[in-house]
Amino acid sequence: MAKKKVFICFDFENDKTLKDFIIGQAKNMESPFELSDFSLKEAAPEREWLDKAKRAISRSDVFIVMLGPKTNKSPGVLKEVKIANELGTTKFQIIGYKEGSETWRGPDAGRVYSWNWKNLKKLLG
Repeated sequence: MAKKKVFICFDFENDKTLKDFIIGQAKNMESPFELSDFSLKEAAPEREWLDKAKRAISRSDVFIVMLGPKTNKSPGVLKEVKIANELGTTKFQIIGYKEGSETWRGPDAGRVYSWNWKNLKKLLG
């Protein structure tokens, strides 16, 4: 079975570690997903960044927001969620930290789940 292509959305300023962790999980042989792309690695002019994000999200099967304590206020995250909504991309949110909370949820970014293999396999399998 083909692995789902996932776009990872995260707060670039505060949660780069979450991106690294989910990349590691995608490399696991049992992982039901692969990363098609994720938030851009460097600052870019607004228009260029939005165009690149839209192309990457449109190539993805699923859009996942990795939640940290400031994610719901991150301008980049909010813009990527808006793009995913405009494209009709399947989306959900994952609490990125053990001591995390559903209160970190982003508006209009989908249901919130705990980060564990059972949930990832159910949601992406």
